[in-house]
Amino acid sequence: MKIIEVTDRNMLIEQLLKVWESSVKATHLFLSVSEIEEIKKYVPQALNEIPHLIIVENDNQVPVGFMGIVEQHLEMLFISHEERGKGFGKELLKYGIDKYSVNDLAVNEQNPLAKGFYEYMGFEVYKRTECDEQGNPYPLLYMKLA
Repeated sequence: MKIIEVTDRNMLIEQLLKVWESSVKATHLFLSVSEIEEIKKYVPQALNEIPHLIIVENDNQVPVGFMGIVEQHLEMLFISHEERGKGFGKELLKYGIDKYSVNDLAVNEQNPLAKGFYEYMGFEVYKRTECDEQGNPYPLLYMKLA
Protein backbone atom coordinates (compact mmCIF):
# COMPACT_ATOMS: atom_id res chain seq x y z
CA MET A 1 0.00 0.00 0.00
CA LYS A 2 1.32 3.40 -0.99
CA ILE A 3 -0.28 6.82 -0.44
CA ILE A 4 0.56 9.49 -3.01
CA GLU A 5 -0.40 13.14 -3.24
CA VAL A 6 -1.25 13.76 -6.88
CA THR A 7 0.03 16.82 -8.69
CA ASP A 8 -0.36 15.74 -12.33
CA ARG A 9 -3.92 14.47 -12.50
CA ASN A 10 -4.41 14.09 -16.25
CA MET A 11 -2.94 10.59 -16.44
CA LEU A 12 -5.07 9.35 -13.54
CA ILE A 13 -8.56 10.68 -14.24
CA GLU A 14 -9.78 7.61 -16.16
CA GLN A 15 -8.42 5.21 -13.52
CA LEU A 16 -9.94 7.21 -10.68
CA LEU A 17 -13.27 7.41 -12.53
CA LYS A 18 -13.32 3.59 -12.57
CA VAL A 19 -12.57 3.53 -8.83
CA TRP A 20 -15.36 6.05 -8.23
CA GLU A 21 -17.91 4.11 -10.28
CA SER A 22 -17.03 0.78 -8.67
CA SER A 23 -17.34 2.31 -5.21
CA VAL A 24 -20.59 4.17 -5.89
CA LYS A 25 -22.30 1.15 -7.48
CA ALA A 26 -21.45 -0.91 -4.39
CA THR A 27 -22.34 1.63 -1.71
CA HIS A 28 -24.84 4.15 -3.08
CA LEU A 29 -27.72 1.72 -3.55
CA PHE A 30 -30.21 4.60 -3.33
CA LEU A 31 -29.01 5.92 -6.72
CA SER A 32 -30.40 4.59 -9.98
CA VAL A 33 -28.11 3.60 -12.86
CA SER A 34 -29.13 6.75 -14.75
CA GLU A 35 -28.41 8.94 -11.70
CA ILE A 36 -24.94 7.40 -11.36
CA GLU A 37 -24.29 8.03 -15.07
CA GLU A 38 -25.42 11.66 -14.70
CA ILE A 39 -23.20 12.27 -11.64
CA LYS A 40 -20.27 10.53 -13.35
CA LYS A 41 -20.14 13.34 -15.93
CA TYR A 42 -19.03 15.76 -13.21
CA VAL A 43 -16.46 13.57 -11.48
CA PRO A 44 -13.48 14.44 -13.75
CA GLN A 45 -14.06 18.16 -13.12
CA ALA A 46 -14.28 17.55 -9.36
CA LEU A 47 -11.05 15.53 -9.44
CA ASN A 48 -9.28 18.29 -11.35
CA GLU A 49 -10.53 21.09 -9.12
CA ILE A 50 -10.11 19.59 -5.65
CA PRO A 51 -7.18 21.34 -3.92
CA HIS A 52 -5.69 18.14 -2.46
CA LEU A 53 -6.12 14.82 -4.27
CA ILE A 54 -4.53 11.83 -2.57
CA ILE A 55 -4.57 8.30 -3.96
CA VAL A 56 -3.77 4.94 -2.48
CA GLU A 57 -2.17 2.23 -4.59
CA ASN A 58 -2.15 -1.49 -4.01
CA ASP A 59 1.02 -3.58 -4.10
CA ASN A 60 0.81 -3.67 -7.93
CA GLN A 61 0.98 0.16 -8.05
CA VAL A 62 -2.64 0.38 -9.23
CA PRO A 63 -4.81 3.16 -7.75
CA VAL A 64 -7.55 1.51 -5.68
CA GLY A 65 -8.85 4.54 -3.81
CA PHE A 66 -8.67 8.28 -3.45
CA MET A 67 -9.75 11.18 -1.30
CA GLY A 68 -10.15 14.88 -1.91
CA ILE A 69 -9.61 17.52 0.75
CA VAL A 70 -10.58 21.19 0.89
CA GLU A 71 -8.89 22.94 3.82
CA GLN A 72 -9.77 20.64 6.78
CA HIS A 73 -12.87 19.15 5.11
CA LEU A 74 -12.95 15.65 3.61
CA GLU A 75 -14.79 16.32 0.37
CA MET A 76 -14.63 12.78 -1.05
CA LEU A 77 -13.29 9.33 -0.25
CA PHE A 78 -13.83 6.36 -2.55
CA ILE A 79 -12.35 2.86 -2.47
CA SER A 80 -12.79 0.41 -5.35
CA HIS A 81 -15.45 -2.17 -4.51
CA GLU A 82 -12.98 -5.05 -4.95
CA GLU A 83 -10.57 -3.50 -2.46
CA ARG A 84 -12.99 -2.54 0.30
CA GLY A 85 -12.33 -3.97 3.74
CA LYS A 86 -8.55 -4.12 3.29
CA GLY A 87 -7.64 -0.99 5.26
CA PHE A 88 -7.13 1.38 2.32
CA GLY A 89 -9.86 3.78 3.44
CA LYS A 90 -8.62 3.75 7.01
CA GLU A 91 -5.06 4.57 5.94
CA LEU A 92 -6.21 7.33 3.58
CA LEU A 93 -8.38 8.96 6.24
CA LYS A 94 -5.62 8.70 8.87
CA TYR A 95 -3.28 10.38 6.37
CA GLY A 96 -5.81 13.18 5.84
CA ILE A 97 -6.26 13.67 9.57
CA ASP A 98 -2.51 13.64 10.24
CA LYS A 99 -1.32 15.73 7.28
CA TYR A 100 -4.28 18.06 6.64
CA SER A 101 -6.01 18.10 10.03
CA VAL A 102 -9.21 16.78 8.42
CA ASN A 103 -11.91 17.24 11.04
CA ASP A 104 -15.24 17.27 9.22
CA LEU A 105 -17.14 15.67 6.36
CA ALA A 106 -20.60 15.02 4.96
CA VAL A 107 -21.92 11.56 4.15
CA ASN A 108 -25.13 10.33 2.56
CA GLU A 109 -27.50 9.12 5.26
CA GLN A 110 -28.51 6.31 2.88
CA ASN A 111 -24.94 4.97 2.92
CA PRO A 112 -24.88 3.32 6.37
CA LEU A 113 -21.57 1.51 5.76
CA ALA A 114 -19.80 4.83 5.17
CA LYS A 115 -21.46 6.39 8.22
CA GLY A 116 -20.35 3.43 10.33
CA PHE A 117 -16.81 3.67 8.96
CA TYR A 118 -16.56 7.36 9.85
CA GLU A 119 -17.98 6.70 13.32
CA TYR A 120 -15.38 3.95 13.77
CA MET A 121 -12.72 6.51 12.77
CA GLY A 122 -13.91 8.91 15.49
CA PHE A 123 -16.42 11.16 13.71
CA GLU A 124 -19.82 12.11 15.18
CA VAL A 125 -22.94 13.44 13.46
CA TYR A 126 -23.70 17.05 14.38
CA LYS A 127 -26.20 18.04 11.68
CA ARG A 128 -28.60 16.50 9.15
CA THR A 129 -30.13 17.96 6.00
CA GLU A 130 -33.07 16.65 3.98
CA CYS A 131 -31.30 17.20 0.64
CA ASP A 132 -27.76 17.02 -0.70
CA GLU A 133 -25.82 20.12 -1.76
CA GLN A 134 -27.37 19.98 -5.26
CA GLY A 135 -30.91 19.95 -3.82
CA ASN A 136 -31.53 16.26 -4.53
CA PRO A 137 -33.61 14.30 -2.01
CA TYR A 138 -30.63 12.50 -0.47
CA PRO A 139 -30.25 13.44 3.21
CA LEU A 140 -26.74 14.32 4.30
CA LEU A 141 -25.18 13.76 7.70
CA TYR A 142 -22.51 16.27 8.67
CA MET A 143 -19.86 14.77 10.91
CA LYS A 144 -17.01 16.22 12.99
CA LEU A 145 -14.01 14.49 14.48
CA ALA A 146 -14.80 13.95 18.16
